[in-house]
Amino acid sequence: MNNKWENNIRRVVPYTPGEQPKIKDIIKLNTNENPFPPSPMVTKVIEEFESDRLRIYPDTDSTVLVNALAKRYNVKPSNVFVGVGSDDVLSMAFMTFFNSDKPIVFPDITYSFYDVWADVYRIPYKTFPLDENFRINADDYKCENGGIVIPNPNAPTGVLESTEFFEEIVKANPDSVVIVDEAYIDFGGKSCIELCEKYENLLVVQTFSKSRSMAGMRIGFAIGSEKLIKYMNDVKFSVNSYTMNPLSQYCGAAAVEDEEYFKKTVNEIIAVREYSKEKLTALGFTFPDSYSNFIFASHKSKPAKEIFEALKERKIFVRYWNKDRINNHLRITIGTREQMDKMFKALEEILK
Repeated sequence: MNNKWENNIRRVVPYTPGEQPKIKDIIKLNTNENPFPPSPMVTKVIEEFESDRLRIYPDTDSTVLVNALAKRYNVKPSNVFVGVGSDDVLSMAFMTFFNSDKPIVFPDITYSFYDVWADVYRIPYKTFPLDENFRINADDYKCENGGIVIPNPNAPTGVLESTEFFEEIVKANPDSVVIVDEAYIDFGGKSCIELCEKYENLLVVQTFSKSRSMAGMRIGFAIGSEKLIKYMNDVKFSVNSYTMNPLSQYCGAAAVEDEEYFKKTVNEIIAVREYSKEKLTALGFTFPDSYSNFIFASHKSKPAKEIFEALKERKIFVRYWNKDRINNHLRITIGTREQMDKMFKALEEILK
């Protein structure tokens, strides 16, 4: 049967997220989720939320959340854009800003959603290889392009670059929008948000999924010049005005306001990460120095795929990609000290 209607289908290779196992009693270290619960202030909002609010449409401007973020990051509400997870924010940014015939550019080893969005929106793109230490060469990005997107710290490597590094790239590209994707910045880096006031073409994107323990609620945001944010909202309101439900808006605002809890849990993850670096090194692993909530590790003698499968048999899930340049690495999310110790014990058995 000749289904001619299929000739008009937009075909893309979709993004492949980390496995979400349906079995119980596992140690899940494969999707960079936070091992701690959200702020108690978030729990309070959920407990007191009146379900009758769901009868009406949510605030299209997400005012309570936007105002909380503006206060927290010392910017105006007109400098803040919110979306349903940073994936939604980034997707909207791709649609809004990357519309020239020139290719957008990003690293070859990076967040694997970038090329998917480029394919979906028919955006030409080019990648630049990381060096042998998984670092980005700033000079690569001083080229003719239709836009730039780079994570900092990079994923899946965990490598951090300085704000001066990104300012150099932004300065060299006054005719392009530069997006810095800071999903993991709270785990040891300095944000580029302070540069947004200086550079009208810089957009900084962050998420509640990692450092604020709210991956299941899907909240992301961007901070940039008023002009950039207005353009993004124009596109958003042309696609779907009611993207974020009211419970998410109020829970997000509560999480932002609980700075004490935020700092406490982030510092605990950083402490366990540093402890984990020592343990992995003792077991024969090498890795770039990570400033994220994961470690990108390779063993000196045991293939990564074998370790991945052996851990999975023990109900310990880490992330593995069968891709060039990274097919002998595992990305290991930082869990609680107890979870990590169980994984280290399993690794000792596997590596014997």
